[in-house]
Amino acid sequence: MRQYVVLALAMLLVLLFLWGRHLQASIHVSDKVYDLFLSTLLSHRVPAVSVDRLDKSHFHILDARSYREFEVSHIPGATWVGYEEFSLDRLAGIDKQAPVAVYCSVGYRSERIADRLRQQGYTNVANVYGGIFEWVNMKHPVVTDDGTETDEIHGYSKFWGFWLMRGARIYG
Repeated sequence: MRQYVVLALAMLLVLLFLWGRHLQASIHVSDKVYDLFLSTLLSHRVPAVSVDRLDKSHFHILDARSYREFEVSHIPGATWVGYEEFSLDRLAGIDKQAPVAVYCSVGYRSERIADRLRQQGYTNVANVYGGIFEWVNMKHPVVTDDGTETDEIHGYSKFWGFWLMRGARIYG
């Protein structure tokens, strides 16, 4: 029994340490539990940009989700680059010094794509902290392929879709 108490206290100390470290960061999402979840999920190897600072006229916005997720809806003006099917060819015409913001559902896949872009010489790349879920949670619009606004958003899976507080979740 004593070892379980010690283990629980150790885990609590680790969580408090991570939370304290996260509080020092300047980027957060609207929900505190989602914020804590992201602070431990992401590696933070690449710079992040918050949804409220994502200026669509300043960044080339790249969608690192599956094409099916992109089809359901995406951030207006975003270019689909994929994750498993990612190809640098989809960035044709984007200067390696241009500001680029990459997003996915919550920021996990996009962080990895942003890291790959940096390894390929893109110098001004950021991960959208909280991803399209935070975008929708903050009441920003999403569109279909023809530019029509929609309230549908691909939830990726029931586990990940939990963090989506607005919109109509679509799976599959």
